[in-house]
Amino acid sequence: MTQQLEATPVHDAPPVARPNIGDYWRLTKPTIVVLLLITTIGAMFIAAEGAPPLDLLFWVFIGGSLAAGGANAINSFVDRDIDPLMSRTSQRPLPRNRVPPLHALLFGVGAVLLSVLVYGLFVNWLSAGLALLGAIYYAGIYTGYLKRSTPHNIVIGGGAGAIPPLVGWAAVHGSLDFLAFVLFAIIFFWTPPHTWALTLLVQKDYERVGVPMFPVVFGEDETRRQMVLYTIVLVGITLLPVATGDLSLFYGAAALLLGSEFLRQALILWRRPSKSRSNRLYRFSNNYLALLFLAMVLDRIFATGGFLP
Repeated sequence: MTQQLEATPVHDAPPVARPNIGDYWRLTKPTIVVLLLITTIGAMFIAAEGAPPLDLLFWVFIGGSLAAGGANAINSFVDRDIDPLMSRTSQRPLPRNRVPPLHALLFGVGAVLLSVLVYGLFVNWLSAGLALLGAIYYAGIYTGYLKRSTPHNIVIGGGAGAIPPLVGWAAVHGSLDFLAFVLFAIIFFWTPPHTWALTLLVQKDYERVGVPMFPVVFGEDETRRQMVLYTIVLVGITLLPVATGDLSLFYGAAALLLGSEFLRQALILWRRPSKSRSNRLYRFSNNYLALLFLAMVLDRIFATGGFLP
């Protein structure tokens, strides 16, 4: 049964110092931006079967950075009441009163709107619409509603992080096809085990601030069991492009190897739980996604000679 939890009221304290460019840089959560750009640009290489035009890569990089960074800034604004109470987030610019909350909101909204213009004017309007959808999904639907209302927040909200490959694909083709949606599904099913591995490390933080994350409501053992189940589905989805002939056995072998290691770590964590194993799985899951996309890129290049004139 879902627990009804209440968060601490918002208190906007005045900034203790004049914000600088580094504070706004940290507001964008650069590490998250980098991972989203990897999946966006990786999808471009897969869609183009090689290297896309440099000018297209440049504008997608700029637009993607603005969209992701802006959505993260809005996320920080919405979560400004709970971030100071959580060890993982207490040193961010808003909890430290380095940036006024209204400035963070305006910065985030401005960056997202600018990303839409960049995509629309220099790429295409389908990619612009998808980038806007991803920002609204993450900052509005997930952070603004799902995160505090249901323990299934990560599962439903995982679609936000799965949109960047669609943006990259649309940037190259101006349309979407089956393989683009497979990339979406891979990230969608990767998100729960990836995020829950982190949640298990900071579960007490979420309990303290009243956010009903899955381990808080259903317990750690059920969370670890669900991580195994989601990983099994994830591995199956990663092999779909081989079954359809979109990718070759080179990618299939890499996907099977990476997926087997992901599943092995998830099973070990389920049977012999510990903080160190949760942390190891969380870190591996980041590398897993980057390496999986790299394998797809290399597969398409080797198959088509995509870097050859």
